[in-house]
Amino acid sequence: MLSGLGSEVSLCDLGLELSKPATLRKNVSYIVGAVVFNDQEEVLMVQEAKHDCYKQWYLPAGRVEVGESLEEALRREVREEAGFDCQPITLLLIQEQGPQWIRFIFLAQITGGSIKTLKAADQESLQASWWDRQSSLPLRGRDILRLIEYGLKYHRNPWHPITLPLDISCRHIVQRLLLVFVGAEKHIWILLIRAPTPHLPTAAALKTHAMTWAANMVVQEALPSSYYDYEVNTLGVISLQHNGRQHGKTDGVCFNTVVALVPDRAPRDEDGLEVKWPVPVTPPPVENPRYVWMEVQEPALREKLLQETQNPSLLPIHSLY
Repeated sequence: MLSGLGSEVSLCDLGLELSKPATLRKNVSYIVGAVVFNDQEEVLMVQEAKHDCYKQWYLPAGRVEVGESLEEALRREVREEAGFDCQPITLLLIQEQGPQWIRFIFLAQITGGSIKTLKAADQESLQASWWDRQSSLPLRGRDILRLIEYGLKYHRNPWHPITLPLDISCRHIVQRLLLVFVGAEKHIWILLIRAPTPHLPTAAALKTHAMTWAANMVVQEALPSSYYDYEVNTLGVISLQHNGRQHGKTDGVCFNTVVALVPDRAPRDEDGLEVKWPVPVTPPPVENPRYVWMEVQEPALREKLLQETQNPSLLPIHSLY
């Protein structure tokens, strides 16, 4: 998992009864967006043709259509809106408003085609242009400025491994947790579910919550008495799995994530004085017999997990709630 691979979601351990199968255009909507730079680090922009944002500028972006993979949707949107063929380099950022709306931002490179001009204006866009990020440009939304900065940062100095969707089908939107606890002296434990064989917990996303709330559901079930004493931090995405070819059957996404369980303690006491809390030696006790803590013994794995909890180099996922 830590090398960026995935595995089929053969069962969902939690929340499935509260979740419906993902069905594009019915209960889920996926957006893809492209950040593309030329040799001068100008960013590719498109001028909108839609009535409500007519002549304003935005990144090439749009909704994933039924039967498409995320990468296929990205290539189509860039070709339709900007005139170029492109190849995704990596995912830069995932943004979500619960499982019903998820945006996948890619860094991509041009592989062919030619820039769309006003002569080719259609309902998809009026034209495309390279923007130096300094000159005045009427933007459809300022939200893309942050996305461009993410892209520029990665373009200059890649800070997480190349992450592209894995072609593994999934029916629901789920979070698979590599849930880690770091104790004193850097001992590390991973939370597992015992049956049918020990495995990482998988929980379905709920429509009423941020997508990563699935991790909180697992901790609430496994450690109910300790839940309010700890923070459940989804540090980032190792890999994600999506197929999308069978409408209503493979429209789901599995997010394989690193999650840290960290003591939630106030930095100051009632008198306003700083408090230095001791690091717990062991994780909080499991109260649900479904779960078990496994201490990591293998040195290389322990070092890798320690690195990802202290200085994560993972694909970020942000909630827009």
